[in-house]
Amino acid sequence: MVSGRPNARPWLPYTAAVVAGFAVIAAAYLIVRPAADAGCTPLEVSSSIEKDVLLGELAERYNKSDRRVGGRCAVVTVHGLASGASTDALAGDWAAKQPNLPRPQVWLPTSSLWTGQLKLLDEAAGRPAQTPGPYPSIANSPLVIAMPQPKGKLLQQQGPLGWGEVLGSSGRTGWAAFGRPDWGRFSFGKVNPNLSTSGLAATIASYYAAINRASDLTESDLANPAVTQFVRRIEANVSHYSDDIVDLLKDRAEADLAGAEPPTDMSAVVTQEELVYQYNEGKLSPTSGEKPRVPLVALYPKEGTFNLDHPYVILPSASPEQRDAAADFLAFLQEPPQQQSFSRHGFRDHERNASGPLIAAVGARGAENLTYFDPPDPAVVKAILTGWGTLRKKANILVAVDTSGSMNARIGDQTRFQVATRAAAKGFGLLNSEDKVALWSFSSETSQRPRSPYSQEVRLSPFDQKALSREINNLHVEGGTALYATVRAAHRHMLDHYDQSRINAVVVLTDGKNEYHKDNDLARLLKDVALDPDRPIKIFCIAFDEQSDFGTLDRIAKASAGKAFDARDPAKIDDAFVKLVSSF
Repeated sequence: MVSGRPNARPWLPYTAAVVAGFAVIAAAYLIVRPAADAGCTPLEVSSSIEKDVLLGELAERYNKSDRRVGGRCAVVTVHGLASGASTDALAGDWAAKQPNLPRPQVWLPTSSLWTGQLKLLDEAAGRPAQTPGPYPSIANSPLVIAMPQPKGKLLQQQGPLGWGEVLGSSGRTGWAAFGRPDWGRFSFGKVNPNLSTSGLAATIASYYAAINRASDLTESDLANPAVTQFVRRIEANVSHYSDDIVDLLKDRAEADLAGAEPPTDMSAVVTQEELVYQYNEGKLSPTSGEKPRVPLVALYPKEGTFNLDHPYVILPSASPEQRDAAADFLAFLQEPPQQQSFSRHGFRDHERNASGPLIAAVGARGAENLTYFDPPDPAVVKAILTGWGTLRKKANILVAVDTSGSMNARIGDQTRFQVATRAAAKGFGLLNSEDKVALWSFSSETSQRPRSPYSQEVRLSPFDQKALSREINNLHVEGGTALYATVRAAHRHMLDHYDQSRINAVVVLTDGKNEYHKDNDLARLLKDVALDPDRPIKIFCIAFDEQSDFGTLDRIAKASAGKAFDARDPAKIDDAFVKLVSSF
């Protein structure tokens, strides 16, 4: 049972380490914490968060069994922590980085990609490697290209297709290339690889498809212009990057149950097979167990795919007795009853075998005999992440900052405006000069802005962090909150400056709700900003402080296929901006 989640940890830049993004946004919490028998060997397990609740249930099952290791019982306790955050903590001072969680003796990340990154960090620090590997798996899940059933079935009828043929060659031609021009453009959703194991694995898969090999990806391959062009072509068809694939699928499930096609320009999503299963079985539905009207279909590219192998890592911190207990818990997890529990959650077993119900649920073809890409050398993975910033799809972003009088309210020794804009400056510092950014301020008509409730402070131009920060710091706080009028005008402005080659978006930071009587029609605003799949302008909102009308901001964002981030607890504002900027 979850016993609580600590506050978000401080913001870290992407450039600090491969694991930084995970470390900032990680959920960390206790799953099961039984009272330990004084005569039993205690064993602490740190599990990645897509399987932590299940591992907690299996630990309870283990603890209630009569198993003995060396004549003694063992008590297993489990906490959940994202793979990158646990990598970060294991590479440093665990107690300082995760003060609310005990140091583990067993680590269960999503992928052995993370054991490799921890090994690199240990080598850089001049200490013995904690994860020399390789390690056994407790479950597996391959990456797939997931599509709504009508589109997925059409592509399955084309015969085997590769990563580039599905994700990289359609673009503006769109579905006309497959005989369905009425379906419009082709674009797909992908999780930012700095924040997601599946996003990182999807990027690695693109490189492997480019070199047409399933192993031995090298840094010289990454520098090959033909390989770079292949990967860039795929990234060019990204609708926008996401910070959380589960949230994206949950939003789709909610819209499906409401009887509506969710507003989206995404023809596909690159995700784990297990999440396609969970979506189709109703496990991601707002009404648990209610299956979607339009299920997803999993496609397996012909070159191969990347497998998330969920390794079982016994750490050097384990005592001899704990190592024995850990080995016994591994044996327990690989036994048929526990493997069936993994199967019921959409995982393949520890030997990569898929169950019949899994294959049937995801509408799979060719799912039984897959080609898997080998994990690259950790140094190559690090180089991929370093280079991704230059290959990713660039953005056009209009940032609208609330400068109403309520932003003068105090949070400790600072105003709301100071806290929010400092977080914004740090978050947008993750962009680069190839992105284009505009800055607007808004409140209501004031003495400094008598003719309009909003004004342009920085025109849409190549991102200049110093200039943007300077203008933000010079903003004047006064007036009410003309939320609807500003969102409508900002959306129209971005349509006028639309760039088909970029992610086009409006970002709204506000601590309040609409207070502008001249424009108070929410229904009309939702219609005005509704997603146009041919020219998508997505709205991302950050609700800052408890007075924010998060429900309305969420409706505005969803109407445009964007997302609202909840930072009504001011401690979450840095976290919210990291997640927000991960969309670009």
